[in-house]
Amino acid sequence: MNLNDWFAKGLTYEQYKQGMTVNKEEMETIFNSFVFNEEATLLLEDLKSRKLRVIVLTEDWCGDALLNNPILMNIANEAHIDVRFILRDQNLELMDQYLTNGTARAIPIFIFINQEGEEVVVWGPRAAELQEKVEKAKATLPPTDTPDFKEKQAALFKQLKESYVTDASLWNIVAESILGKLKVS
Repeated sequence: MNLNDWFAKGLTYEQYKQGMTVNKEEMETIFNSFVFNEEATLLLEDLKSRKLRVIVLTEDWCGDALLNNPILMNIANEAHIDVRFILRDQNLELMDQYLTNGTARAIPIFIFINQEGEEVVVWGPRAAELQEKVEKAKATLPPTDTPDFKEKQAALFKQLKESYVTDASLWNIVAESILGKLKVS
């Protein structure tokens, strides 16, 4: 399938939310609370004329999707970008074309396309600044064969999730990362 076909197959934001079984409330909190800074507002104006669309490879259980998807939707609403959601686990044929570091099925992945269905830019699964933060946090975990590894890992993921929902500075990092990638495309 080409990217236009994948886009046509995708779910709207409302359809995606209706199917969510986890993280919906947290995602909506971010969506409803996010406010663009002045620099972002200028970039959004430029995007309107480009008539982009975006395919989002995602799953509702993903913490990064919980953070990134509502920021993308705010960008899309302001820049008049049509968005469709594709569930990763049911669409590995597409996912495997967008592996992180050539090996990982990390999500979300945002595939921006033009009206002809040509790929313009790909973003995801995390803003570089957040990737560093997550890597530093994971480095504090004990070795995986330690008896309390799973417990400590779960606590770390819970802490990251809470920061994703409550720390507006992280939201701005994501918005700036997405908009920065679009600006240079």
